[in-house]
Amino acid sequence: MAKFRIITLGCKVNQSESESVAQGLIDKGWEVSNGDDSVDVWVVNTCAVTAKAAMQSRGEVRRAVRSGGRVVVTGCYAQTDPGEIERIDGVERILGTADKDKQIELISSALHDGQERVIHRDIREETCFPLTPLAVSGGKTRAFLKIQDGCDSFCTYCIVPYARGRSRSMPVFEVLKRISALQKRGYREIVLAGVHLGRYGMDFDPPVSFVELLQRIKQRCDSVLIRLSSLEPNEINDDMIALVSSSDGFCRHFHIPLQSGDDGVLKNMGRPYTSGLFVSQVQKIHERIPDAAIGADVLVGFPGESDSRFQNTCSLIESLPLTYLHVFPFSPRKGTPAEKMSGKISEPVINQRCKMLRKIGSEKKRTFYNRYIGKETNALIIGSSGSSHKPSKGLTSNYIPLKIFGNTETNTIAKVRIESVDPGLTVFARPVETPTRKTEIGI
Repeated sequence: MAKFRIITLGCKVNQSESESVAQGLIDKGWEVSNGDDSVDVWVVNTCAVTAKAAMQSRGEVRRAVRSGGRVVVTGCYAQTDPGEIERIDGVERILGTADKDKQIELISSALHDGQERVIHRDIREETCFPLTPLAVSGGKTRAFLKIQDGCDSFCTYCIVPYARGRSRSMPVFEVLKRISALQKRGYREIVLAGVHLGRYGMDFDPPVSFVELLQRIKQRCDSVLIRLSSLEPNEINDDMIALVSSSDGFCRHFHIPLQSGDDGVLKNMGRPYTSGLFVSQVQKIHERIPDAAIGADVLVGFPGESDSRFQNTCSLIESLPLTYLHVFPFSPRKGTPAEKMSGKISEPVINQRCKMLRKIGSEKKRTFYNRYIGKETNALIIGSSGSSHKPSKGLTSNYIPLKIFGNTETNTIAKVRIESVDPGLTVFARPVETPTRKTEIGI
């Protein structure tokens, strides 16, 4: 029986795709290896969104080669820079992001000699959403379900459209079918993932909006938590906010890319919104759902980001009820317009600005977490320690990760009381004991 291991870099979409590959190989009779010394095939699912991600991808490929076994490299970096991977000795096969539905066979055949090494074509030729195996392995409590792929935006700094192709969506009936299947297999939370999630259904004829899909999910799949991954500011609307506000089935959590709080920088980035729209959306969510976690992405050091423009970003973030930040340093990606833009920012300045924003982000997170000290909330138990002396892991609807001391059971929803937040932003909680009624104990 062939054994495999998968190394995944990058986003939730990559996570979902790796789980699908794993399930497909298991269905073919392969076995997941838990040790480096017994791997027949390594699959490295790469990321190319930043120069650092590309470097990390190369490092993981080399690590897999050193560990022994045959190495297959896939993912975004395999699509955008297959030549760089070809230069790494020991790589058996390189698979671009096209033909996802054929990926299991292509990985399986890596065990045989004499096969084509690089399988790569223009991802823009892809017009349909590839239906890959539903990932149900691993006994996890949360599942990532990729329902959309690709992006049509072509922001000036972004390599993703070149790596993922045009926007393509999973049919509505298939989304509902897969959510239902994941429910039946015991998953308690499903994360809807996509490269450009808010564009879901715009490639259909006639188009179907993302909100329409969410309404269908609410009607058909009401016993599982649905978490939304990243949504652009201009793709969140009042109906979506109202739906999340009125239903316990949707996690009270929004992640909204900002990238910059300066309109001039946003324009140069090719972002289709203003800082004012971002502010308006965050305020609407906060007013309608006060306990919602609201996260944001920020891209630091874009060409032309002067000190005053960076300060506009800091001031905007400080003024808003945001919960956390994902801060990324700008790195030029080959072939994008931003690669040749003037006004480059030096690396030391970028690093210092990232440090400043991460500090603001930590303060925002601490403020949000501290609001819940002494309060009761429901949490999904995503890992029980099996001991009252060791904490279990939990996650709230509004994205607070917990360490829970007390008796809990994995894959259940437990009512807990948040007790403290330590200097490292670890949040501690305990289960709330439910009083037993006298009639239940025969008194």
